[in-house]
Amino acid sequence: MRTRILRNWTFRRGLFIALGVFVIVQSIMNQQWLGIAFGSYFAAMGLFAFGCASGNCVGDYCEIKPEQSK
Repeated sequence: MRTRILRNWTFRRGLFIALGVFVIVQSIMNQQWLGIAFGSYFAAMGLFAFGCASGNCVGDYCEIKPEQSK
């Protein structure tokens, strides 16, 4: 888990964290409590590199591997 947080940082991950935190702050200021959950989800995607923020599916399940010739 620690390597997932500390390695492979991209612009996309930083953007997800920044926008997630922005949504959380705005939701608190406007007392829109459901927005905190929405912002937390996007911030977590950036922090833990899962979903769209990782650039690939979690666990490399969606990775397309080239076929090997026989």
